[in-house]
This record gives sequence, structure tokens and C-alpha cells, in this order.
Amino acid sequence: MPFLGQDWRSPGQSWVKTADGWKRFLDEKSGNFVSDLGSYCSKEVYNKENLFNSLNYDVAAKKRKKDMLNSKTKTQYFHQEKWIYVHKGSTKERHGYCTLGEAFNRLDFSTAILDSRRFNYVVRLLELIAKSQLTSLSGIAQKNFMNILEKVVLKVLEDQQNIRLIRELLQTLYTSLCTLVQRVGKSVLVGNINMWVYRMETILHWQQQLNNIQITRPAFKGLTFTDLPLCLQLNIMQRLSDGRDLVSLGQAAPGLHVLSEDRLLWKKLCQYHFSERQIRKRLILSDKGQLDWKKMYFKLVRCYPRKEQYGDTLQLCRHCHILSWKGTDHPCTANNPASCSVSLSPQDFINLFKF
Repeated sequence: MPFLGQDWRSPGQSWVKTADGWKRFLDEKSGNFVSDLGSYCSKEVYNKENLFNSLNYDVAAKKRKKDMLNSKTKTQYFHQEKWIYVHKGSTKERHGYCTLGEAFNRLDFSTAILDSRRFNYVVRLLELIAKSQLTSLSGIAQKNFMNILEKVVLKVLEDQQNIRLIRELLQTLYTSLCTLVQRVGKSVLVGNINMWVYRMETILHWQQQLNNIQITRPAFKGLTFTDLPLCLQLNIMQRLSDGRDLVSLGQAAPGLHVLSEDRLLWKKLCQYHFSERQIRKRLILSDKGQLDWKKMYFKLVRCYPRKEQYGDTLQLCRHCHILSWKGTDHPCTANNPASCSVSLSPQDFINLFKF
């Protein structure tokens, strides 16, 4: 009895049974139709033997087309809901548990990188995953990870912003892959080793593109940062949370170099990122006998983690245990859903899926 389902064993071609054996028969679609069926067999026998040939041919063609699309797709696997229920164990209502890879697929990170408030959050999350959680992702999640990373790189190449941030991300990922590929025989990565070698070559190509970026001066001739009063320039520089940005800004113009060395500026930066106890343990005096806040900052950065600040973060509802971006509606039964939401840092997001 012929198989009526979408069987992968379908030959994809029409064959005719003759006295000399089976011979291939090309239909009208191929442009080489054989009109004399009597030379092969009677029409009744032909129809009986090839009753399901057209169905099997269509099924095989659809499967080949589907496999080709799956192997070449570069888009993220989207879901209708932009939230996910986080559960760590089986209950009467739910069985199984939520994994990091599932959350990475369900939450809309591909669109989040286009939002300037969420960009740094997503990049930091990608960096943490690249350091230690890459092997915990499923095959689809790893594919989405690389697709989102490609979009991040293309965005940076286009707008020429956050270049150093993405350089550090790519270097972290490449270092982790160098270690993991050597152990690929132990099944620590999903997929063929040649695929991961190709991805590593792609990362090196991205790094070369970032290194070759030439920052172009804007064409318009209007008011620039150096044209502002000194008090406004200093006020803007106090909004920078990374000391390396202050150093780079000071190298842009001779006048900015003087402002970037302001002791009060570096003092506020140290007090923002580190506690008083941490600062007291790393005191450094200058030649004039004063505290050298700039040197203290870079020494504190090597010893302690900096304070992380993001414009928008993922939030976890403590009432219904649903994880989503801020402002995303989810089916919460609490009287005041806003009071039940807790902001999660990128590290908190990773820790949420450690069992």
C-alpha cells in the first residue's frame, strides 16, 4: 500500500514499469513529455502504478524548498508574544522548565538593538553569554545569537557609534570560541565544526571592518561642542560614565584636554561607580600631595566592577513570573502590575536561568 504522508523517501521523479524493468518517465512539466505510453505499458497499468507519483513529487519538492530556506535564513525566529513565563520546575499546570535559550528566542532582542535605550543592555547581555553561557543555548538560539550580533555590527558600521564596545564584544566571543572549538569533540557546541570555524572567520572580518572605520567630520558648519561655554562643556562631560570616553574626548581638541583632567570630574566619577570603602583601599597621591582621582579610577576599575546603568531593561513580574521588556503588556492578574515589576541587570537575567 502506498504511503500517503509527506515521506522524505519520495524519489521526486516519475517511473514506469515495463517488460525490461523500470524506466524514468518525464511529464509535461519537465518539457519532455512522452506521448506514446503504449511503448512502455498500457494506460490503465500506468495510472495504477503511478497513482501517487504526482503527490510524492510535490511533497519532495516542498521539503527540499523548506530545507533550503532553513539552511540559508538569517532572520530571528519570532514569536507573537514578546514575553515569556519563567518557571524553574514542574507544577500541576506546567511541565518542564524555561531555559536561557528559550528566553533568548522569545524576547525581541533583534528589535531592541535599534532602540538607543536598550542597545547597551543587549550588548552587555551578548557579552555575558559569549563568556560563559554560549554552550547552554540551543542550536536555534545560537543561530539567533549570531544573527543579532551581525545586526549589531552592521548598525555600528553605519552610524559609527559604540565602536570600542563592539570591539570588546567580538574579542570576547572570539576568545571563547577558540577555547570551545578545541573541545568540539566533546559536544560542547551545537553544529558542525566547519560551521563554527566559518563563524570565527566572520568575526575576524567584522573586527577588521571596525578597525578600518574612519570617522568623518560632519558636513554642516554650525555650533560645535567647543563653541559652548566652559561650564556647559564640563556639565556634559560629567554625564559620561566611562573614564575612557573622557580620555578620548580630551584628545579631540587642546581645550578639551584641560577640562578632561579636572580633579572634581574624576572624583565624581569614582564616587559614582565605587563605594567609600573601596575608594579608601585604593588611595593614590599625586606629586603635589593631593589625591590623584584619575589614577585611582583606573586602578579601581581593575579591582572592582563598575556600576551599570541602562536606559531600559528587562523586567520580571514577581506576581506572575513573566519576563518582558518595560512597557510590554503581559497577562498579569495583579491589581497594580507596575508595583510587581523588578528591573533585571544583564547578570540578573543570566542568573535567572541557573538551576
